[in-house]
Amino acid sequence: MNGHLHYIIPVIAALSLLCSAAVVTSAAEDASALSKSIPPFKHSVGETEGEIGFHQSIEVVSKLYSAKSLYQTIEIHESKHFGNILVLDDVIQITERDGDSYNEMMSHVPMFQHPNPKRVLIIGGGDGYVLHEVLKHDTVEHVDHVDLDGDVIETCKKFFPWGKTAWSDPRAHLHLADGSKFVQSTPNETYDVIIQDSSDPWTIDATTGELVKLPSSVLYEDEHFENLHRVLKSDGILNIQAESFNVPSSLNGITLWRSMMLNYFQKVRYGSIIIPSYPTGHIGFLMCEKQEKDHETVATIKQRYTALVKNNNIEPFTTYYHPGLQESAFQLPLWAMESIYGDPCQTDDDADQATE
Repeated sequence: MNGHLHYIIPVIAALSLLCSAAVVTSAAEDASALSKSIPPFKHSVGETEGEIGFHQSIEVVSKLYSAKSLYQTIEIHESKHFGNILVLDDVIQITERDGDSYNEMMSHVPMFQHPNPKRVLIIGGGDGYVLHEVLKHDTVEHVDHVDLDGDVIETCKKFFPWGKTAWSDPRAHLHLADGSKFVQSTPNETYDVIIQDSSDPWTIDATTGELVKLPSSVLYEDEHFENLHRVLKSDGILNIQAESFNVPSSLNGITLWRSMMLNYFQKVRYGSIIIPSYPTGHIGFLMCEKQEKDHETVATIKQRYTALVKNNNIEPFTTYYHPGLQESAFQLPLWAMESIYGDPCQTDDDADQATE
């Protein structure tokens, strides 16, 4: 019996290798056939993250609008899957299809974190989606929306459904101004919630690999963070766009901004958002709390969320955000936690519990 095995085993091994090779060949042929069946994009819009050798694009069927404002080139493209797409200086800002993910999280997480948000400041967000979401909260009495480029606002009024009504709400007050200067001139303790929906503060030069500051970088400087803290009320909440941890320079930025904000805010956490149209399908935010205390529990937020849906007759109230994300959005991959928080086993919440 052992003698037969001596001959059989090599044969079985050879057959196994042949089968494996056949599977690999078949998979390669299938992939090749699939790639041939998908025609290349005739027209597309996209973005490159040269730092990580990454590019993604969305096929578009037509360009609906193109113009130059005082600050940037504004384009609206139409796509089959993503609907209308806003592109500023060749960078995708928002699509009809997945604009809900980023804007609902930027808006509702800080709004529900505060027990009774009445006065709100929005910096940036010229597409109007954050404003649209903030105004769904019936506690809101006054919203100051500050954006530099009025042409973007007028364009989004025409091409996006949320833009048709957001600025017509009597609670909304539009200021065409520099966000940093607006905050500088604002009195102390004016707002319950501030949402900074700004564009990227920097980019990486594709040739030199050096960091190049963009106009929005002023909104990420220490003086601006200090002013944001100053104009918030004692229990105020700040939420800022904070890039993706998938890009090394952005991860360094997240860690830096958080350390800067901890000079003023008692609690600063990074939240994660999945959004297919942004590079690597991801972006995040830093939510900063002026007081280190429990604001709202998930159970309370569920009650508020349900009441808003019922009272406002808005169905669905949201399509991405739900109350469970109020906590789960802050659960990050281990390597990201190590970079942002230092101790992978200790976030701000863990530190709070350790001191109780």
